[in-house]
Amino acid sequence: MDDLKSFRQMNSKCPGHPENFMTEGIEVTTGPLGQGIANAVGLAIAEANTAATFNRDGFPVVDNYTYTILGDGCLQEGVSAEAASLAGHLKLGKLIALYDDNKIQIDGSTDVAFTEDVCKRFESYGWHTLVVEDGDNDFEALTNAIMEAKKVTEKPTLIKIRTVIGYGSLLQGSEKVHGAPLSNDDLAQLKTKFGFDPAQSFIVPQEVRELYSNVHKQGSQREEEWNVMFEKYTQQYPELAQELKRRVGNELPKGWESALPRYTPADPAVATRKLSEIALNKIAEVIPELVGGSADLTHSNLTRWKSAVDFQHESTELGNYAGRYIRFGVREHGMAAICNGITAYGGFIPFCSTFLNFISYALGATRLAALSHLRVIYVMTHDSIGLGEDGPTHQPIETLTSLRATPNTLVFRPADGNEVSGAYLAAIENKQRPSVLALSRQNLPHLAGSSIEKTLKGAYVLNEVANPEVVLVATGSEVSICVEASEELAKSNIKARIVSMPSMELFDEQEQSYKESVFPRGVPVISVEAMSTFGWTKYAHVSIGMTTFGASAPADQLYEKFGITPSAIADKAAKTIEFYKSEPLPYLLVKPF
Repeated sequence: MDDLKSFRQMNSKCPGHPENFMTEGIEVTTGPLGQGIANAVGLAIAEANTAATFNRDGFPVVDNYTYTILGDGCLQEGVSAEAASLAGHLKLGKLIALYDDNKIQIDGSTDVAFTEDVCKRFESYGWHTLVVEDGDNDFEALTNAIMEAKKVTEKPTLIKIRTVIGYGSLLQGSEKVHGAPLSNDDLAQLKTKFGFDPAQSFIVPQEVRELYSNVHKQGSQREEEWNVMFEKYTQQYPELAQELKRRVGNELPKGWESALPRYTPADPAVATRKLSEIALNKIAEVIPELVGGSADLTHSNLTRWKSAVDFQHESTELGNYAGRYIRFGVREHGMAAICNGITAYGGFIPFCSTFLNFISYALGATRLAALSHLRVIYVMTHDSIGLGEDGPTHQPIETLTSLRATPNTLVFRPADGNEVSGAYLAAIENKQRPSVLALSRQNLPHLAGSSIEKTLKGAYVLNEVANPEVVLVATGSEVSICVEASEELAKSNIKARIVSMPSMELFDEQEQSYKESVFPRGVPVISVEAMSTFGWTKYAHVSIGMTTFGASAPADQLYEKFGITPSAIADKAAKTIEFYKSEPLPYLLVKPF
């Protein structure tokens, strides 16, 4: 009761929108419209896959329906259309959506902007649809609709429920009752109308307490029945039971990290997207809860491992519900929001993939993953102007900056195979943070001095020299370019230290002494990254990168055009050293408090 009284106040368990990390029993954090229905699709996918994997005859150990409540605003957001379309294709028969059709949005009547036939739209997606004409009073019709929805096993169901917003208020049926508290007079007449004492507030009648007490007892009884069944299941299928417990307990298989590939400079140059594919093939065999897929770019993102089976309804003959590879289609936002639901269900580590530039379509969902402490892995390829001829529409410039600015998000831009493996290690072991892997299209050499373990530090000295005159720090494909630049500088007797920084976030978490060992006082730092220089002033005195959009041309021509070459970097380094001979050099990593 005290929580209710502190609604929307500091530290209340009843915040302005439901938060999964604040209040027990909240599956997902919603608020941005359309996310909830998309999360529900993910929850339903997770249920179907877990059931197909673990259930046996007579032992329905996983057997729940997924319910979601949505309104007109949710249906207007595009993410709901993406998710609903995929749900219909996947024939998720245990997904039931309750649509509150009150014909009001914040601007007023839905007549001003939303007059489509929602049921026909959902029928075209492959959903079963039902209508309850009086959701304010006809509870029997609502109950019957839900029971009927349960009988349809190969289609999700949308139940359109006609209601009046603010039912009983003097303002009922208008947008004025949407978010503002009712006046005292309105509250008094409303309470009288529904049989409450208008002089009392925050009262729960005894009959309501008894009703919910019975619900609690019924739930406890059903849980006990399930426990008895699971004990028998454990005796008959001990390995399956142990595996289910491990996954639900969010425990990784012991020693899984030993499967991660390691590389030496003798290995041939390979694009980091290809190295990601190699890593995924290894990880998928030892972490069976890894599920995921691509937004219609499987052959570009290289995300489907060799033994993968597609998650599809068996009737399509394209796969089955035990399959772990999800064909998301061209639905980046829906894809990310669905993965949030899969993670929230428990027992899964989902990943999703597209070109890095198009994670911008999904930022509404990726932000919620970070806010909700959900482990989702975003495998983003074609990570810079290095993708080449597709041009500025596909070349991400500002994308990493926005991702790095999002709290509780790990962003990786690995420079070679060891850093790719290290990025996956960190992404999988960080159980309460989403991770972004930004991967190259072009081939990159394996670097002397790189390692999985060093990647976990976020930044490390790749190429050391005694008494360096300049530090070149880079990420991804630009690290090897900096190595070449240091060789050019050496010809002029200029000593350059090379630092690889695969993850700013992990580096920021290191001890100050380690940070100073990487970036020593009194030495100018130059950052090199083939995207926006925004944000680098935290680490570098001078930044080489992009201040404009890219262009359509082969990658080597683009790097030449935008001055991201060994000779250009060496020239900038020499000028920077000379400049700071007569100017004070600020130390950027100082923390004054």
